[in-house]
Amino acid sequence: MIGLLLITHDTLGEALIQCACHVMNKRPEQLLQLGVAAGDDPNDLIPLAQQMLKIVDKGEGVLVMTDIYGASPSNLAAKLLQPGKIEGLAGINLPMLLRAINYRDKGMETLLSRATGGGRDGVLNMLKH
Repeated sequence: MIGLLLITHDTLGEALIQCACHVMNKRPEQLLQLGVAAGDDPNDLIPLAQQMLKIVDKGEGVLVMTDIYGASPSNLAAKLLQPGKIEGLAGINLPMLLRAINYRDKGMETLLSRATGGGRDGVLNMLKH
């Protein structure tokens, strides 16, 4: 199973994990989060992020998800990426996280496609749906 690491602003990652636990009625395995606070230097967090990757990676790789592309959390995540082994997606939302949790045993390519689709498809105009 592919591990999941959320790198987000402050406590967003933990809040998303708590919501996923509520929806799934359990805490998913191999799932951690790292919050980047306003005063943090993202470069100082690289060793901690690398330790977290080792914890969630059981040999099938890790998907790192972050909130805003180009912001400090995603810049930190970008320094960890290794094509095919440690992949990254930006723009995390709850539908993306739930898809990632449910498709991480299908291989990295499928996981990336399904998680991206979940994030995108989870955004819609409720009055037109």
